[in-house]
Amino acid sequence: MAPPNQTKLEIEVARAAAFRVELRRFVRRTEAATVGAGLTSQRYDLLLLLKAAGGRDANVRLSELAELLQLQQTGVTELVKRAEEARLVVRRPSPDDGRSWLLSLTAAGERKLMRAFTALRGDREALAASLRELDRRLRTEDTAE
Repeated sequence: MAPPNQTKLEIEVARAAAFRVELRRFVRRTEAATVGAGLTSQRYDLLLLLKAAGGRDANVRLSELAELLQLQQTGVTELVKRAEEARLVVRRPSPDDGRSWLLSLTAAGERKLMRAFTALRGDREALAASLRELDRRLRTEDTAE
């Protein structure tokens, strides 16, 4: 419960801070797990999105990835280039548009992704539990006002 003299703004700031703490804790653990799997966190995000789109059967355009990753097209192009050099993804021209490239996972990319993903299962569950508890506490504070 919030101290009785806290303003709504102070309570909102405290909520935002607690939320950011949980997110940063999860990001730090994700970075450790991705390094353990031989990936960077950006490559992990790239492979995770490709896996969600169909894995080795995915046909994802670079422009779609830029939007999903919230990165500039040039940044995604460089990320994909490095992932392709590491044999984590395969890039091929789109049959519909010769200017576009389609991406999918390689078997090696999928193995590394799943190694990190599996290692993070408990962390995803812990983040969800922390956020539920934070939400519960915040709702309790709301009704106490």
